[in-house]
Amino acid sequence: MSMKQARKAAVLLLLLAGTSSAAAAPQAPTAPAVDAELMARSDALADRFQLRLQTALRTAIAEQGLPGAVSVCSTLAPAIAAEESAASGARISRIAARNRNPAARVPRDVQKHFAELAANPVEAGKPAIRVWETGRGASATVNYLRAIPMMGQPCLSCHGTDIDKPTAARIAALYPKDKATGFMPGELRGAMLIRWSRSAPAQPD
Repeated sequence: MSMKQARKAAVLLLLLAGTSSAAAAPQAPTAPAVDAELMARSDALADRFQLRLQTALRTAIAEQGLPGAVSVCSTLAPAIAAEESAASGARISRIAARNRNPAARVPRDVQKHFAELAANPVEAGKPAIRVWETGRGASATVNYLRAIPMMGQPCLSCHGTDIDKPTAARIAALYPKDKATGFMPGELRGAMLIRWSRSAPAQPD
C-alpha cells in the first residue's frame, strides 16, 4: 500500500469511528419522564372534575334554568377544584385566555403550551394534551395540560354567540369582566391544568 493510500485509509477509519460514536450517543430527552401511572391519574382527575361539574350544571339547568346554572358554576367549579386537589395531592385548576373568572387566567409558564392547544384542541379524536416539567430535583413539578374544546349545547347557551338576555344579565352580574362568550364549536374554550410535585407523591384514590 502506498503512503497516499495509507493516509486515505486512516481518514476513512476515523470517519467511521466518529459516525459510530454519534450513533451510539444517547439523545437528549424531549419530554419529562412521566410514568404511565401518573398520566393515568392525571387523565382520571381531569375526567372526574369535568364529570362532576357537568352533572351539577345539567341538574341546575333542569331545576333553575340557565341563569341559575351560571350561579351554581361560579361557586361549584372552585369548590370541586379544591376538593380534588386535597384528595389527590395535585394542584388542579381550569384556565382560559378568554376567561370568565379573572383568577382563571393562563399562567406565564403555561402560555406557550396553551397556545399549542389553541391551534389544535383535538388530536386523534381526543382533547389535546401537553406535559412538561419545571424545576429540578425534589422541587420539580410535572405539569399536565388538557384542552377543553368548545362543545355544543348546553355549553353554547352560556359561552356561544347567542346568549339569552336573562342568562347574559346573570353572567354580567357575577363576572363583570367576562371574556368567555362568542365561542364556536371546536374552538379551545379553556384547559384543565394539573400540577404534580415530584417531592409529594400522589395520594391514593
